Amino acid sequence: MLEPEDGGVGVSRAMARAYTLTIWGIALGILVFAIGVVAWALAVGNAQLFKDGVDWVYDVALYGIAALVFGRDGRAERLAAMAIGAVMAVAGLHTFYDLAAKIIAPRPIEVWALGFSAGSAVVIAILIVGVLWRFRREDNPVIKATWLSSRNDVISTTGFALLGLAARVAPVRWPEYLFDLFVAGICFQATWAIWRSLRGKPADPPVQDKAATGQAAGL
Repeated sequence: MLEPEDGGVGVSRAMARAYTLTIWGIALGILVFAIGVVAWALAVGNAQLFKDGVDWVYDVALYGIAALVFGRDGRAERLAAMAIGAVMAVAGLHTFYDLAAKIIAPRPIEVWALGFSAGSAVVIAILIVGVLWRFRREDNPVIKATWLSSRNDVISTTGFALLGLAARVAPVRWPEYLFDLFVAGICFQATWAIWRSLRGKPADPPVQDKAATGQAAGL
């Protein structure tokens, strides 16, 4: 095992540098895409597309936190986990707000916008796996957790995007509303699970105990 003065436990400095740049690249790439989607939504006046564009900001925050915490001590990881829980809670509240707005003023169904949102989510999940592929055999728990999370996201994101698309284009609106409640529930469940896991834990655990925080960062 490499010593701590390298890029992280079991990671060479070159590999750690490459991983950090890759994670920052993912976060910045998603941010640029999100800005483009939001600008497009504002230009065409599409509220659903705007909401889907804003939703990408949560991914930017999560990958940014993963980049910041990599190679640091247990205290930094604890703070990062708390921040991730807060991000998920905000995402849940945002979903509730959007749901209330849709119930008060139902939006017209625009298949092209919904299809774009679903398709882009799948494509981005595949691209993330592609850029993290080189790190798939690394033993560092943060890198491994990020890789496994992104790999699983290809499957879950595909199913989630298709389910959301089907709910939104259904001839009645209640499947869409139920789907939004489900999404909000997942966000709050993740927040509770993260914060509960931090209770009673020491502020500076051993460096090797990184798997839980890393997995949370890939949500």
